[in-house]
Amino acid sequence: MRTPVTLVTGAGGEIGHGLVTRLARAGRPIVTVDLTRLDNSLAPLVRREFTGSITDTTLLERVLAEFEVDLIFHLAAQAGVRYSIENPRSYLESNIVGTFEVLEAARAHPPQHMLLASTSSAFGANTEMPYRETDKADHQMSFYAATKKATENMAHSYAHLFDLPITMFRFFTVYGPWGRPDMALFKFTKAILEGRPIDVYNYGDMKRDFTYIDDLVEAIRLLIDVPPVRPAEGEGVPEGDSLSPVAPWRVVNIGNSNAVQLTDFIGAIEDATGRKAERNLMPMQAGDVPATWADAELLKTLTGYAPKTGVGEGVAKFVQWYREYYLL
Repeated sequence: MRTPVTLVTGAGGEIGHGLVTRLARAGRPIVTVDLTRLDNSLAPLVRREFTGSITDTTLLERVLAEFEVDLIFHLAAQAGVRYSIENPRSYLESNIVGTFEVLEAARAHPPQHMLLASTSSAFGANTEMPYRETDKADHQMSFYAATKKATENMAHSYAHLFDLPITMFRFFTVYGPWGRPDMALFKFTKAILEGRPIDVYNYGDMKRDFTYIDDLVEAIRLLIDVPPVRPAEGEGVPEGDSLSPVAPWRVVNIGNSNAVQLTDFIGAIEDATGRKAERNLMPMQAGDVPATWADAELLKTLTGYAPKTGVGEGVAKFVQWYREYYLL
């Protein structure tokens, strides 16, 4: 009998890096799929890495045919609101076509649980906060958000039709070591240390529910053990639960449950770097929203866990990592 393994797509990204490290330390055998080779800190932790695009119509099928995969973490995606305005086709291909290929492979080789990344951007134009999973999410503000909401709907249909247990995550402004260079924390830290100005959108009047990477990874790890179960006929869905009434599918917010003013976030970077930022105040960018704020009670109900790292602590950890990584 083959040993069950965990598949992680997008393992080389910020979230994938943290998740693979956490799962490997817990003794889980892991195989990965990513566009590029894993770095030297990750490669020794995995049983095998596959290099290629998830849009390849045969790659994921080959992986699931070769290995006994009991868990699938689908993190691979084209991320970011602003770039989706410039190059929407890459989001269509990576997010929608790529997720379709993951779902098709799982249909042929069903795992015990699939855990797929979505985004808080799916809440779109909603103004009532904190955001709850049971709130309507019908008016996405960017093509990026629209593609991620589409993947939620696609996954629900596969869960219903093929009885695939699927948990969708809506992440809230994840930050920490190994973050993308196009994200605000990375760009701000780099610019401040180099003595360059930073672009501050909506003149700084923005709020985000900043979620530290270690908290996010721990929440994902705990959700492994609570796969959604299709309700029995005549059985209702518990109040506050996003569980589908017709499928083993639910969506879960993972956020710090605290809306932080952007200017306070920048202040935390200034404290950590010991330098003041020169701020270039700019209007709101198209597709962006003025605030996000997670209601994470469902996560706590399911796992007993709540993210807890404050912005000051999390930013200080990132800046320390940044200095060490770039030998500053």
